[in-house]
Amino acid sequence: MRFPSMTALRVLDAVARLGSLSAAASELSLTRSAVSHQLRSLEECLGTALIEKSGRGIVLTYRGEYFARETQRALGILNEARRFTDAQEIAGRLCVSCTPGFATYWLCHQIGKFQRAHPQVELNLVAPRIPDDVSNRDVDLFIAYGVGDWPDLHVELIATLDTFPVCSPSLLNAAGGLDSPEDLANLPLLHMVDHSDWLLWAAAAGVRDLNVRNGIVFSDAHLVQSAAIAGQGVAMGDALVSGDAMAKGQLVRLFNVSIEPPNRYYFVTDAAKSERPDVQAFKAWMKAELRLSEQFRKGSRGGVIGEGI
Repeated sequence: MRFPSMTALRVLDAVARLGSLSAAASELSLTRSAVSHQLRSLEECLGTALIEKSGRGIVLTYRGEYFARETQRALGILNEARRFTDAQEIAGRLCVSCTPGFATYWLCHQIGKFQRAHPQVELNLVAPRIPDDVSNRDVDLFIAYGVGDWPDLHVELIATLDTFPVCSPSLLNAAGGLDSPEDLANLPLLHMVDHSDWLLWAAAAGVRDLNVRNGIVFSDAHLVQSAAIAGQGVAMGDALVSGDAMAKGQLVRLFNVSIEPPNRYYFVTDAAKSERPDVQAFKAWMKAELRLSEQFRKGSRGGVIGEGI
C-alpha cells in the first residue's frame, strides 16, 4: 500500500472537523473539486470508502471516522515535533493573560507541554480583571473572551463553543424535574458578565415568559460554574467549562437547545508583538492542543480557527 500524501491527510482532517467539502476547501485554500479529488485519492490508497452522501451533504463512514481520528493524532504529533525542532530558536520572557475560566478548565491542564517544548521561554501566566480586558501593557498575548471588538489590536478568533443550560442534579431533583424550558421560570438563573446568553437562548427555545434578568451576575465562567455545581441556580455552560463537571455527574445539561453565543475566545495582541517568534509559537502550540482536545472537538462550531500544519 502506498503512503497517503500529506495534502490528502489534511483534507480528511478538515472535512472531518468541518463536516463540509466547501468549508474544508475554504480553510485549505483549495477548490471544492480539488478536495473531492484528494478524498478519492485517499480512498483508493486505503482501499475503503471514507465518506458517503447524506441528504444534500456528506458524512464520514465508520472507517472514515476512525481514520480521521488517527489522522488528527498523527498531525498533532508532527506539530509537536516541529515545535520541538524550533524550540532552540525561541527564548525570552512571554507574558500571557488568560481568562480565569479558560485557564482553570483547560489551559492549566496543558501548559506544561509548552514549557517542555520551549524550555528557553520564561512563561508568565496572569488573569485579567474581566474576560475582555486587554489593557495590561505588561502582557504580550491575551486569551480574551468577548465580541471581538478591540480597535487597533491584532485579533484572531480561537473558537466558538455552543452554549446550553446546566444545573446540579440536586437542584433538578429539588425542582421535581423540568418538563419544558418554561419550567425554568421557577428556578434562579446565573449569568456571566451580562444577560445576553440567556436572552438568546430563551429566544431560540421559544420561551416568552422567562425573566432572564432574574438571578446573580458573575464576572467569570469559573465563578458561575462553581455556583451552578453548588446548586445555586441554572447557568449557561459549554463543553469547555462544563464538560468535566458533566462527566463527573456534578452538572447535567437541560434540554437540547443550544446557541452560538455573542462572546467568543480570541487571541489579542499589540500589532508590534503579533509576529514575535514566542507569541507565534504559543498560538501555534495552543491551536494544535485544542485540535486534540475532546472538549473542543465535541463543543466547538467549525473546529479551532486557523489551524493547520
